[in-house]
Amino acid sequence: MHIGKMIRELSAPFYSLEFFPPSDTAQLPDFYATVDRLRALNPLFASVTYGAGGARQQNTLAVTAELARRGITAMAHLTCVGAEPQSIAAFLHDLQASGVNNVLALRGDPPADKPWDWNKAHFRHASDLVAFAREQQPDLGIGVAAYPAPHPESPTFADDRRCTAEKMRAGADFALTQLFFDAREYEDLVSHLRGQGITTPVIPGILPIQSFDSLRRVLSLCGANIPGKLYLALEKANNDGGAEAVRQVGLDYAVRQIRSLLDAGAPGIHLYTLNKADMCLRLAEAVGTL
Repeated sequence: MHIGKMIRELSAPFYSLEFFPPSDTAQLPDFYATVDRLRALNPLFASVTYGAGGARQQNTLAVTAELARRGITAMAHLTCVGAEPQSIAAFLHDLQASGVNNVLALRGDPPADKPWDWNKAHFRHASDLVAFAREQQPDLGIGVAAYPAPHPESPTFADDRRCTAEKMRAGADFALTQLFFDAREYEDLVSHLRGQGITTPVIPGILPIQSFDSLRRVLSLCGANIPGKLYLALEKANNDGGAEAVRQVGLDYAVRQIRSLLDAGAPGIHLYTLNKADMCLRLAEAVGTL
């Protein structure tokens, strides 16, 4: 199924999910058990991430294909890092042969263990990857990333918004946002795009906070902002009540955030699951039926 078309045809909000492929095949049974538990949310689709530098491409292909085999509309992440036209075309062919007809086209993060020069890369920007994938498979469903707060490497808000618009004009059907904690950032992003005449659906990405340490780790990786008031509340909860207190503060905040986003017209909610079911299920139950 074409995710962009599915989004446009829906009249009610939805959940979608993000997973990362386990690095050890011994973890696969537990991973698929988590996927099965989260089917209770009736997700519109599930996306599968791609390691830095394309390090886990085959893992991504295998997991995405298995999700598709299990009847889930699956989407594989695809990055520019180390990518050549021939390898991208082959990967797209393999996905299609496995029943996967959607990709999330990303610039991606370069490998940390060696020097990297974007000027020497064949695909320098996600918009390049979108255009190439669209040319290869005109009927492919293509999503892109959007940043409510600018990407850490963007010099200004305006530059970041311009890059997002370019990806959409290159042929993207929808966008998923990086995780964020201030609904006003999402509203500003969507308002800016609409002002440019871009009506592409933008799905906000929400991270159910699992622990204080995991939150800090994720923030260090993605560069997202967190309101000082929320951070202090989480820190106090961590000091006074430990992990469960942190989860409750995060849960209460996420519920309010989701309700605010839906009131602002968000088409659905994309959950960053971290391959864990409990917090996602608790969050959905607290929000109520979308």
